Parts: sequence; structure tokens; C-alpha cells
Amino acid sequence: MLVVDRGQSIQATVDRAKPGDTVLVLPGTYRESVRITVPGITLRGSGDRTVLNPPAVTKGNACAAGGNGICVTGTADRKVTDVTVESLTLSGFAKDALNATGTDRLNVRSVLGRNNGQYGISVEKSTRTHLSGNRLRDNGQAGAFLANLTNGEGGALDTRDAMISGNDLSGNRIGFVARRVRNLTFRNNSMTGNCAGVFVVGDEGKPRAGALRIRHNRIVANNKFCPANARLPFIQGSGIVLTGVENTTVELNRITDNVGTSPMSGGVVLFPSFTGGPNSGNTVKDNTALRNGPADLSDRDTGLGNTFRGNHCLVSAPTGRC
Repeated sequence: MLVVDRGQSIQATVDRAKPGDTVLVLPGTYRESVRITVPGITLRGSGDRTVLNPPAVTKGNACAAGGNGICVTGTADRKVTDVTVESLTLSGFAKDALNATGTDRLNVRSVLGRNNGQYGISVEKSTRTHLSGNRLRDNGQAGAFLANLTNGEGGALDTRDAMISGNDLSGNRIGFVARRVRNLTFRNNSMTGNCAGVFVVGDEGKPRAGALRIRHNRIVANNKFCPANARLPFIQGSGIVLTGVENTTVELNRITDNVGTSPMSGGVVLFPSFTGGPNSGNTVKDNTALRNGPADLSDRDTGLGNTFRGNHCLVSAPTGRC
């Protein structure tokens, strides 16, 4: 085990680490960003007492120069595998608390990511990701974001059973965003105080986004107002929004008190993709959806094969979904 004490450099210690090593960061505030490119290492803090804040100087560190707290960086040809980041706080970074690209079997757990400019955790071009027990709060964009790639086009990425479970995603623009990805599970998470709880986003690209499982989540009062941007109208009061995706199951969630007047407001909302891709073959079943507005369940799409059954709710649009 390699140990970092206050006043020492986390990055210098990570640079010495070899596959299988653990870098333990003792309590303290560390003004630095850390870039991980070595597979099989664990970066472990001492819980909330280990805090990373933005460095005063970013020159020479690509992660810091990008405005991120921790970067786990691989490539399409050489993924960084089996990295674990756990038990620390990342706060105040201009972009992401943790940014990962080109990874396989990345584990991020018990991380507090708060008050960062864009994402709490952003993962792209990665497979078999596991995010668990994290608290991702008050970030400028999503608490957690999984995508094929943040900027650019292309079909949906098969995440190979990525798992996002047991996280607290609160006070962000959107709690969780899955963008142009397939084959992941989102379960047992809690979302409140965001502008929207969950966005699952696809388009006309092939393979299509979808084949997701959204189960056993608590999505309550995501009623913060977020103004429109170049991609979306204003957001407020959205529980779960599916737009341009297929074969996704939304089941056994508790979705309550999400109220707004946005086109995407409501408990569970099927909404046409802004690039023309319909929702198709999705199943919304056995959810408790109450006191959402304008409706608990809303099907605003024209796609085929979307079904609603066994839900406990009072208001649907069109009628007959409860």
C-alpha cells in the first residue's frame, strides 16, 4: 500500500503505483487533480475527511487543465481496466468531479461529488462501469452521466451491463443521464431537488439507445427550474424521461411530487427525440406514480409498442395508462 499524507502529492504517488497497488490518501484537503492511466489500481480516501479541491496551478496536468478533479483515461485501443476510486470528496471543479473515458470495469463508490461545474461523475466510451453508494449533489449538469461520447455522433454503445446503484443524486440539473448507450441497470437510487430525475436519451443512430433497466428507484420532487439551452427547452418537474430509446423497462419505482409546466414535466414521460428518433418497445409497469404534474404517466410520442401496465397512479395522458 502507498500512503499519501497532507502536504504530499497524490499524483506523484499514483505515478509510482503498479497494477494491484492501493494508494491510500489520509485525511486532509488536497489542492490538486489526479490523472490515472495505470490499470488495476485503487485510489482510496479516508471518507469525507479526504477532500480534493481545484489546484492553484493547472499547467502540466491534463486533468487539471480540463477542469476535472480525477481523470481515469484510456483509449479505444487500450482501455484502462479495473480501476477503483472510493471514499473521498471532490468539490468545486470547473468541469467534472470525476471524468472517465476508455475504461473497463471502473468502480467508483462512496464518493461525494458536489458543487462542480458540469458533472459529478462522467463516463464515456467505457464498459462494465459500476457506480455505487456515491453522493452527487449540486452539480451544474448531471449528477451521473454515461454516454457513448459526450461530443459527436454515432450509434449507442453497449456498456456490457454497467450498473448504477445506491447513489444519492440531488440538487443537480438532472440526476442521471444515459445518452446513446445500451445494456445497463439503474436501480435503488434516490433523486430529489433536481430539475429532472432521469433522462434516457437516444436518436436515430444505429444501434439505437435502449435495453436499459430502471428499477426500484425513489424519484421525488425534482422541481428545480433549469432554463432552456441549445439542446433542450426549460426543465422542471420531470421524474423519468425516455426520448428516442427502445426496449427499456421502467418498473417498481416510486415517482412522486414531480410537478412543472415544461413539455417534459410529469412522473414518467415518453417524449419524441429532438432528432426524430421515436420511443419504441418500452415497458412502464408496476410503478407507484402519484401527485406528479401535469400527469403521473405521459405518452407524448408516436412510436410503436410502448406499454403501460400495473402502475399505481391517478392521472395519465392520454387516459387509460393508470
